[in-house]
Amino acid sequence: MKKTNEKFDLLSNNAVKSVVSSLLCIVGGIFVGFIVLLLLAIFTPEIPISDAFKGLTIILGGPFASGKGGDVMFMIGEMLFEATPLLLTGLSVAIAFKTGLFNIGAPGQYLMGTMTSIVVALSVKSTGAGGILVWLLAFLAGTLSGVIWGAIPGIFKAIFGVNEVIVCIMTNWISANIVSWVFKQNGQFINSAGGKSAYTLKTFTNNVQTPKLGLDKLFTGSNIDIGIFIAVLVAVAMYILMNKTTFGYELKACGSNREGARYAGMSAKRNIILSMAIAGGLSAMGAALCYLNGNIEFAWDTYSRLPDVGFNGIPAALLANNNSLGVILSSVFLRYIDKGGFNLAGYTMYNEYVCDLIIAVIIYFAGFAKLIQMLLGGKKKDFKKIPDKPIIIPAEKENTAKEGDKQ
Repeated sequence: MKKTNEKFDLLSNNAVKSVVSSLLCIVGGIFVGFIVLLLLAIFTPEIPISDAFKGLTIILGGPFASGKGGDVMFMIGEMLFEATPLLLTGLSVAIAFKTGLFNIGAPGQYLMGTMTSIVVALSVKSTGAGGILVWLLAFLAGTLSGVIWGAIPGIFKAIFGVNEVIVCIMTNWISANIVSWVFKQNGQFINSAGGKSAYTLKTFTNNVQTPKLGLDKLFTGSNIDIGIFIAVLVAVAMYILMNKTTFGYELKACGSNREGARYAGMSAKRNIILSMAIAGGLSAMGAALCYLNGNIEFAWDTYSRLPDVGFNGIPAALLANNNSLGVILSSVFLRYIDKGGFNLAGYTMYNEYVCDLIIAVIIYFAGFAKLIQMLLGGKKKDFKKIPDKPIIIPAEKENTAKEGDKQ
C-alpha cells in the first residue's frame, strides 16, 4: 500500500491564519513599544533604565497591575464596561469593511445614538418597574437613530455614487452640531446643579438604568452592567448573519465583486444601503449601552469634538481582521492594556500616555495583518510536472491534417 506524505497544515485554515497574524501584530507592537520605553529611559535622566522593564510588565499586567484585590476587581469591571461601546463600534467598522465600505462615520452615528437614547430616557416618566420598559424604548430608539444616520452615506453611495468616506465625514460634524443644539435648546436635560452645566443628567434620575444583575457587587465600585453580555450576543449574531445566511453572503459578495454580484442578480444598491444602516445601528447601540448605564454623564457640547470611541472602532476591527468574533477579543484587549497604561504613572516615572503610543504601534502593525496572512499561507498549489503522453489523433482528423499539409 502506497504511503502518503501529506500532513494537515493548520496554517491553511483562514481562521487560524487570521488569529496568528493578529497575535504577531500584537507581539510586534509590544516589542517596538518596549524599545520606545527603553529609549525614553536612556535619554531622560529622570527615568531609570529599570523602569523600562517594569513599565512593560505593568502594561502587560493590565488591570492586574493595580495591586490590591479590590482595586483589581474594580479595574476589571471598568475594563469590561468600557469595552462594550468599543466592541460595537468595532463591529460597525468590521461589517462595513466586509461589504467593501469604509464606515468612518461611526463617531457621528455614536453621537446620534447617545442623544436619542438620553432624550427618550429622560423624557418618558417612569417609576418602579416601568423603568425597564423606558430603558428598552430608549435603547431601541437610540439604535434606530443610528440605523437612519448610517443609511445616509449608503444612499449617497448607492444612488449618486458619492464616496462614503466623504459623506461620513460630513455627517459626523453635522451630528456633532445637532447634538449640541438639541441639548442647548432643552435645558431640562442638563445637570445644572453643582456647576455641572457641561453635562447631561444621569438617566438613573428618571429610574432608567441598565440592569446589573449583581455585577456591581462582584466588581465593587465599577460601572459594569449587562451591556457587555448584550454586546457579545450581538457580535455572535453578526457572525452568524455574515457567515451562515444568504443575506450575509450577498453583502460580502457585493463587497468582493460588486459587478459580479449584480450579474448574479443581487441588488448592489440595496446591499450598500443596508450595510451602512446596520453599521450605523451598531455604533448607536454602543452609545445607548454606555449612557443608559444610569451613572454616566454625557458632555453635550460636542460641536468641536467627536467621540474617540467612534474612531477607536477602526483599530479594533483591523486587529480582528474584520472578524465579528475577533472584535470581541480585540476590543477587550485594547481596554486591557489601556488599564495597564493607567497604572504606569503610579508605579514608574513614565506617564500614562506612553501606553497610548504602544497601542498606536500595535494598530500600525495591524495594518500588515493581510500581508502576514499571505506570508503564512505560502504557495497555494504545488504544480507537478505533467508526464509526457503520446497524443492520439483519430484517423479521420489525421487524414484531414495530411490533406491540409499537401495543399
